[in-house]
Amino acid sequence: MKILHTSDWHLGRSLYGQRRYQEFAEFLAWLAETLERERVDLLLVAGDIFDTSTPGNRAQELYYRFLCRAAATCRHIVITAGNHDSPTFLEAPKELLKALNVHVIGTVGDDPTDELLTLTSPDGRPELMVAAAPYLRDRDIRTAEAGETIADKERKLVEGIRGHYEQLARRAREELERLESAIPVIAMGHLFTTGGKTIDGDGVRRLYIGSLARFPAAAFPELFSYIALGHLHQPQLVGGNPLIRYCGSPLAHSFGESGQPKQVLLLEFEEGGAKPRVNPLPVPVFQPLEPIKGDLETIRNRIAELKAENGRAWLEITYDGRPLTGNLRELLEELVAGSELKILNLRNRRFLEEHRAESGECDETLEDLRIDQVFERCLESCEVPPEQHRELREAYHEIVTALAEQDLRAE
Repeated sequence: MKILHTSDWHLGRSLYGQRRYQEFAEFLAWLAETLERERVDLLLVAGDIFDTSTPGNRAQELYYRFLCRAAATCRHIVITAGNHDSPTFLEAPKELLKALNVHVIGTVGDDPTDELLTLTSPDGRPELMVAAAPYLRDRDIRTAEAGETIADKERKLVEGIRGHYEQLARRAREELERLESAIPVIAMGHLFTTGGKTIDGDGVRRLYIGSLARFPAAAFPELFSYIALGHLHQPQLVGGNPLIRYCGSPLAHSFGESGQPKQVLLLEFEEGGAKPRVNPLPVPVFQPLEPIKGDLETIRNRIAELKAENGRAWLEITYDGRPLTGNLRELLEELVAGSELKILNLRNRRFLEEHRAESGECDETLEDLRIDQVFERCLESCEVPPEQHRELREAYHEIVTALAEQDLRAE
C-alpha cells in the first residue's frame, strides 16, 4: 500500500499583497500527477488546507477541483483541519465528499470513534486504520479553573493532548480485536512537538497552544505505525524518529523559507509489514523567491545575475549600505525593468536608521511586526518588570487564542 503525506497548503495566502493562485494551481496539478505516477492508494493532508477560516472562491475552486481529480486516482483521501482552517467550513460538504472516499475531520466530537477510519482494499478487506486527529483547540483538551498557574495550564495542555491520542489508540485496539486483524494504524496531528524547528517569518501562528512546543515524541502511543504531522513548515523528524514526521509546507510561504527544499512524503507498506518505508519526494519550485541584502553594488550585481539567467523571481531587498539613498525604489525598479523580476518588498535600512537618529522615532511599523511582537513592544514601552513578562505573555497568548476560536464558533 502506498500513502502520501502532505500538509500546510495554505490555499489563498498572499505574499506582501501578491496573489499566488497560479502557484497553488501548479502545485496541486503536480501533486495530482504524482499521485497518478506513484499509484498512491491513500492521501493524508494534515491540516491548514486554507490560509484563513473564510477562504475566497478561487481558493475553494482549487481545492474542490483537486479533490475531484485526486479521488479518481486514490482509493482514499483523509483531510484534517489545522489551526488556520474553519472546522465547520471543512466539514460542511463532509457527507457529499464521502461519495468520493474523501474523509474530512474538522473538529473533535463527543465520540472519539468518529476520528477512527478503517480503510478497505478493493475487495473489501480492512487494510489500514487512520486515527485522524484534527488541530486540538484549548477548549477541546483543557478545562480552565480559577487560580491556575502557567505551569498548571501547560501541564494540562500536554496531558490533554496525550489523553486524546491514548483514547484514540485504545479505541483502535478495540476495533482491531473486533476485526481480528493486525492491520497498521496511522495517526495524524496538527500540533507543536518538543524540539520542533520553525523559521522566522514562516507564518506559523505563535498563539498559546501553538507556542506550547513541549509535546514529546515519546508521549505518542506505541500502537501507531506512523504519525503524520502538520503545522510546522520545515520538514523534520520528531525526536529523531523516522516514523514521526512533519512533511513541511509544499510552498515557501515567506522569504525566510526561500532556501528550504520542500517535499511530500511517500510511505510504502509491504504486505503484512507493520512499519512503512518513508521516501521524501522533492516539490518543484513554482515561483522562486529571492532575498537580497547589501549595499547598492551588491544588489545591482545580484539583479544583473538574475536577469542574465532569465529569472522570474520575486524579490525582497534589504539595503544596508552607504550613502543614504532616498530614491532607492526608483533606482531598483529601473534595474528590474524589462525582466520578469518583481520587487515585492523593499527595506531601506540606512534611510530608516538616519531618520530614527534625527527624529528619535522607531523604524518599525505594524506591517513589520507579528502580533506577538506588538505585545512585546508594549511590555517594553510600559516598562513592565522583566519578572512579570512570562506570565503576562502567556495570558496574552491565551486571550488571543480564545478570541480566534470564538470567531470560528461564530461561523
